[in-house]
Amino acid sequence: MITLNFDKNKLYYSIGEVSKIFNVNSSLIRFWEKEFKQLSPKKTESGKRKFTQKDIKIIHKIYHLVKEKGFTLAGAKEHIKENITIHSKSDEIELKLNNIKTTLGQLLK
Repeated sequence: MITLNFDKNKLYYSIGEVSKIFNVNSSLIRFWEKEFKQLSPKKTESGKRKFTQKDIKIIHKIYHLVKEKGFTLAGAKEHIKENITIHSKSDEIELKLNNIKTTLGQLLK
């Protein structure tokens, strides 16, 4: 099982960084992005993906269901759709609080 350890000062991760976290090809991350509507990283003007901690948590859930538990893509989609609404509000609040904490830390410096 993969354990997520986020850098408290980092807001965005590249697709290369995300693929290293999960030890998968970046093409698989792009494929999952197309298949799972809940996964929607921001993109720069040049089209480079910028993944937030929330995006990485969704990828972690997809990875766990598909790679570790053996779910089909359809099964994983259904499972995530049912559970994402329950957790999305608390994840959103946690992310906002982390962003505020990071901003305050930068201001104190």
